[in-house]
Amino acid sequence: MDTSKLFSLEGKIALVTGGSRGIGKMIAEGFIAQGATVYISSRKADICNAVAAELGPKCISLPQDISSVEGCKTLASRFAELESRLDILVNNAGAAWGMPFEEFSEVGWDKVMDLNLKSPFFLLQALHKLLVAGGSANQPAKVINITSIDGLRLNPWDTYSYHASKSALIYLTKRLAARLVGEHINVTSIAPGAFPSEMNRAARDHADEVAEGIPSKRIGVAEDIAGTAIYLASRAGDYVVGDTISVDGGIVNASLGQSIDA
Repeated sequence: MDTSKLFSLEGKIALVTGGSRGIGKMIAEGFIAQGATVYISSRKADICNAVAAELGPKCISLPQDISSVEGCKTLASRFAELESRLDILVNNAGAAWGMPFEEFSEVGWDKVMDLNLKSPFFLLQALHKLLVAGGSANQPAKVINITSIDGLRLNPWDTYSYHASKSALIYLTKRLAARLVGEHINVTSIAPGAFPSEMNRAARDHADEVAEGIPSKRIGVAEDIAGTAIYLASRAGDYVVGDTISVDGGIVNASLGQSIDA
């Protein structure tokens, strides 16, 4: 048994939505370090272009708003003009919304549910043929949905649509895995805990305080999330299908009391 290339992504082509910042950027950078060519997509073209330039020649900017089905189809069409296959899709683009129950708005519901739940499904649908082209019995294509530990347990905040969307995406991951595994496409999910980002400002701006509520007593760093994504995307993760991996320092599975994670 030779494990020297078990985590290699050499020659792989990946697309990471929400890849210009936060967890998406961490994953994109990790994939590139393992040899992949990575397309990053985000809504703001100037930021997406700048990050692609920062990450080097194996990172390509493909800015697109995918909050609508039409946006998902447009991104898939633009990608298909550049590549004949897709080996790895990371559905990372997402949104959060907090508002008291009595005031929670339809806008806050629809924006979050559309981007967090509807877009991953319809982008995968639009990229289906390219993923089929990228997968084989020996090397399946990979779809990694970025969910959240808030899809696995409650937090104390009024983030109703966020909770619902991430819980649903975890179960949708299982359903899509069952549908696509026969076509050599493995669908999995990563449920991050506290990582510093624009969405998780508590972890970004109050890391020490947040860390006190985490069994591991620290917030997540880039290597934590990138390492898990590399595992699932590479040969090392070929036998993992439909599962969700919590990357949270123990909040979900090793916590004895209420935690503070953002």
